[in-house]
Amino acid sequence: MSAPPSGKSTPIESRDDLVYALERGNKPQDQWRIGTEHEKFGFSLLNHRPISYIEPADEQGGVRDLLQGLALEYGWTPLLEGENVIALTKDGANISLEPGGQFELSGAAVETLHQTCSEVHTHLHELRKVAQPLNVGMLGLGTQPLWTRDEMPWMPKGRYKIMGAYMEKKGQLGLDMMKASATIQVNLDFSSEADMVKKLRVSLALQSIVTAMFANSPFSRGALNGFQSYRAAIWQDTDPDRTGGLDFAFEDGMGFERYVDYALDVPMYFLYRDGAYLDASGLSFRDFMDQKLPLRPGEMPMKTDWDDHLTTLFPDVRLKSFLEMRGADGGPWRNICALPAFWVGLLYDSSALDAAWDLVKQWTAEDRRLLALNTPKQGLGGVVAGRSVLDIAREVAELAHGGLKNRAMSGRVSADETEYLEPLQEWLSEGRSPADRLIDKFENAWSGDIHRVFVEEAF
Repeated sequence: MSAPPSGKSTPIESRDDLVYALERGNKPQDQWRIGTEHEKFGFSLLNHRPISYIEPADEQGGVRDLLQGLALEYGWTPLLEGENVIALTKDGANISLEPGGQFELSGAAVETLHQTCSEVHTHLHELRKVAQPLNVGMLGLGTQPLWTRDEMPWMPKGRYKIMGAYMEKKGQLGLDMMKASATIQVNLDFSSEADMVKKLRVSLALQSIVTAMFANSPFSRGALNGFQSYRAAIWQDTDPDRTGGLDFAFEDGMGFERYVDYALDVPMYFLYRDGAYLDASGLSFRDFMDQKLPLRPGEMPMKTDWDDHLTTLFPDVRLKSFLEMRGADGGPWRNICALPAFWVGLLYDSSALDAAWDLVKQWTAEDRRLLALNTPKQGLGGVVAGRSVLDIAREVAELAHGGLKNRAMSGRVSADETEYLEPLQEWLSEGRSPADRLIDKFENAWSGDIHRVFVEEAF
């Protein structure tokens, strides 16, 4: 999640400013970029428990030690909230903290998958070098496999106190989403409003397919939980006002203005003023625009308020000045590279995008709803519109492969970017998700010992 806004902002003058905040993302194709984000769980190498922000002096390092170590050893610039280091920045990339201490790399906007995967490799190398002397490891899964949310720490960020209190009013699993889940996310560009709408519709329709492809959270409290993606199940019981598949995006008239109208009516969480977060939970940004926000009567919002508000919307695909693909579980290095490879191949090649739209355009809202409802447990074994999820997954993965071939972005030793898609195609050819692989290990090679996951799935 985002760090506190920095620098000066200007007041919003009209609804047009809100639309422009999205519309400014229009870019010619030669300026399209790839931004990859991934989260992982820090844990003690001594006893596998989660690490706090500051650990007791006689124990292993905490999250603060990791941040300070990266700043000292590798030149990252610390960002503070009060006296606490809560994020780092360098060369267009950011490292930030999720509520339960999940370590997130928000990568720089780069041109090729070769660059984004190199960035991931460098980040994991640096983090490992800093973490090992502190007896800290990092785990790539969609949910925390052993500890409950109450056993997970809170990070010292003001927005999380407000969000956490509000989550308990809206769903049963909002705090699990905040403290005990992790994701891989890809941010991609569009050229126009029409291009945005087409990419949004395709990616919304296929987001549950991707959830099934990358399902990687079959454990809870040290045992199998009956899910392929428990992370996806958590999102279904978090906050119905700001999650889900955005059925309105498939209606006539969809565009930047329609998304603004949706966002105006999603309840707010907070305002950031004078270095502090103010609780505005449940209040309307539309009322704020009308200068009727009880928290700040007579005041117009700032542009940074709108930017902040957009980050608190959690649909399956989020629109800002780019599109954010939000459906995948956290996972190991190869998953982190395979996810952007899939979406780039599918959305950044016109032939692949057209074929993907032809595949999903006849799906009804009920088709998409049932797919999303069933995917957390059924994964690749599900069905949508009379076809198996596995067959659709294989088909769209082939479309993505063709799209990457057409991009023909060469690396140092490769002619294109298709190598990053190979792990996904491998497990789809076997008909097994990452969760299936973990379940098999747990039931057989690990003999039900969940602690083995902290060894074999660690970065």
